[in-house]
Amino acid sequence: MDLASWRARWSLDHFGSLARAIVGQQIATRAAAAIFGRLQAFIGDRDPASAIAGASDTELRGIGLSGNKAASLRDLAARTLDGRLELDRLGDLSDEEAHQQLTAVRGIGSWTAEMFLLGQLGRPDILPAGDLGIRRAVQQAYDLEKMPSEGEVRRLSEAWRPHRSLATAYLYSSLGSPSPARR
Repeated sequence: MDLASWRARWSLDHFGSLARAIVGQQIATRAAAAIFGRLQAFIGDRDPASAIAGASDTELRGIGLSGNKAASLRDLAARTLDGRLELDRLGDLSDEEAHQQLTAVRGIGSWTAEMFLLGQLGRPDILPAGDLGIRRAVQQAYDLEKMPSEGEVRRLSEAWRPHRSLATAYLYSSLGSPSPARR
């Protein structure tokens, strides 16, 4: 297992990666890809944050975004434009500081922040312990009778420090899929 190869699917810039995560929440992968493709076409060569901030509700609905997702994308854009979310500095921040900035954005929860730190920023010690796929893989790896809680996974993962990102890649791969499973 090569962590760099596993991470290769994160090929967007920081804003694009977060926008794709917001668009893809709680919908089928194909639908998310189609909507994100329309969003990218709408943005075109413009600055993504400015394009979204300047878009009308009608334009965003026409792309296929729900009201909540449009509001989340607008918050991402606003925080990027006014500097509350320092996308260019996230790589310089500690895991906790970056996590705090990310989860302050509407529609970005802990799972999305952890996946961003893991995949987009390549942090070496990230484990999305609440992810159902990770919990299922830990259950199988440790031959547990029932699926472990997030807290149990965190306790077990202490032994994997400071390489929990690599452990995450192995755990996902043990399920037969290199991709994370949404909760």
